[in-house]
Amino acid sequence: MNPDKKKSVFIFILLLAIATITVWWSQSLAETKEGIRVWQWNSWLILLAGLPFIFIQKEAGLPELADSSVSNRHRIWHPLLIGFLFAIPDVIIVGFLMHPEPYTSMPPFLQPFPYSLSLYSSGALEIEIFYRLIPITLLLWLISEKLLKGKHRDLVFWSVAILTAIREPLEQWPSGNTWFILYALGSGFAMNLWQAYQYRKAGFLGALMIRYGHYIIWHILLGVYIEFFVLK
Repeated sequence: MNPDKKKSVFIFILLLAIATITVWWSQSLAETKEGIRVWQWNSWLILLAGLPFIFIQKEAGLPELADSSVSNRHRIWHPLLIGFLFAIPDVIIVGFLMHPEPYTSMPPFLQPFPYSLSLYSSGALEIEIFYRLIPITLLLWLISEKLLKGKHRDLVFWSVAILTAIREPLEQWPSGNTWFILYALGSGFAMNLWQAYQYRKAGFLGALMIRYGHYIIWHILLGVYIEFFVLK
């Protein structure tokens, strides 16, 4: 196993360790607080489904999680910024314009801080494993590399990218005015498509960091604002 792959496996195990903390922390908090979103051990176990795919990133034509040819600027900092840019209009539109009255309790999409750090980190990992890591790796490896022997890689990738990008918007079909439905669907599709592009460019961590960036603003900082400044 080459050094990049060893580091990649180690990083994935660290991400699983954070999810382990989330399970323990959520169950402990739920004993004393109401409204805690609890992670069960079966939620943690399904994350293990992503581990075999960490070993075939290069074989699928994708960068390793810790690929030495990719800088941290492209793997971490740029994707985080992209996630921020997608989250800011969500906060303005959904968090404030569509909710002009003062909050009297934590909305259901927010959790108390600092538990929110662990919960949404683990939630982002779960989504990216099943929206990106498994389907993109598997389809590129099977179709592009095995079946087509490396031919038509761009066509295969963008076909897979578009198919995976429409999944989340369709599964979370919004309600409300037509303009908001179009905004939510368009924004969700654009972010997921950019994540697929970032995955191909900088590896799985690049895609994950876009979602982290979005969650930092949308789930964590908005939650901090409401919990400590609006409700206090």
